[in-house]
Amino acid sequence: MRDNSACSELHGLEDTMTIATQENPSDRVIRWGIVGTGRIARRFAQGLAYVPHAQLTALWSRRVEPAKAFAEEFGAGTCEVCADFDALLASGIDALYIATVQDSHADYAVAALQAGLHVLCEKPATINTPQLERVLDTARASQRLFMEAMKPPFYPLYKKLREHLAGEPIGDVGLVRAGCSVPGVPDDHPSLSFEHAGGALLDIGVYEMFLAVDWLGAPLDVQTLGRLGATGVDTFASLNSQHERGIAQLFCGLDLHGKGDALLMAPHGHVTIHEPWWNPSRATIRYKDGHTVELDEPFEGGGLNYETAHFCELIRAGQVESPVMPHHKSLQMIAMADAARAALGLKFAGE
Repeated sequence: MRDNSACSELHGLEDTMTIATQENPSDRVIRWGIVGTGRIARRFAQGLAYVPHAQLTALWSRRVEPAKAFAEEFGAGTCEVCADFDALLASGIDALYIATVQDSHADYAVAALQAGLHVLCEKPATINTPQLERVLDTARASQRLFMEAMKPPFYPLYKKLREHLAGEPIGDVGLVRAGCSVPGVPDDHPSLSFEHAGGALLDIGVYEMFLAVDWLGAPLDVQTLGRLGATGVDTFASLNSQHERGIAQLFCGLDLHGKGDALLMAPHGHVTIHEPWWNPSRATIRYKDGHTVELDEPFEGGGLNYETAHFCELIRAGQVESPVMPHHKSLQMIAMADAARAALGLKFAGE
């Protein structure tokens, strides 16, 4: 690992969330803005239609014509296409969804928080720990809600799994195994861009890192094997990590085919979250005594709508941190990514 103290220091960060006075009515319409109009922005806008009392009202992208088409498709008559990012911040929105390439996340988030907006930022929230600390410091100073858009824990299946294991436990999970590898990424895709801080670890591996810290707690040590591709970013990485409550075996890649499931092992049984586990809809729980429980929880709206609905509820309640995706989990995840990249010798500009 880059240095064990980097992760160990996170233990003290799990402090009580700051919650502002509740003053917003439950039916208040949350006015959303989006920066970026790529694939993930489209999924967010599609999902917004499934979120009660939420509306897309403004957006900005460096590409004007795609932005106009986006606004027409998802917010005809209600969505303003802003001339620049500053105009987006001043457009009267309540919350900003950041859907740009990941090297820009920190700067956009800081500017939006300083402008008094709540921020839902696509994963990874930032490309390294210092950037994330800067964002979180700004969120605390501005008393605004900031959350990394990590979708799995908000899906009906994931919530149902947690509820089931609370009532019919398998014991404490001691091993998490998960991974995803997607070959055939176009050469000009941001995932392969060194300039935009791409690579498998930040683009895909952050999902697996979430699963590890969600079930096992803070990382204590990370051991990594992997390789860098022609563009200088990691194209495959395999991680073994020691956590407060167990061990994780994770992989992520951009040059092999390995879309998969996830495994949670405990003393009295194990859980398989069936593929694609990061958009979970089915899970199998096998108990040591031989009986099996199948969970099947379909999702609607593409899945991003669940995290968005949660975020809107937090705004209305005056909360400045999510109890489901709190800041310390984002810090733990990016600490794992930092350690893994250090082991591979991968540094981005300015690091």
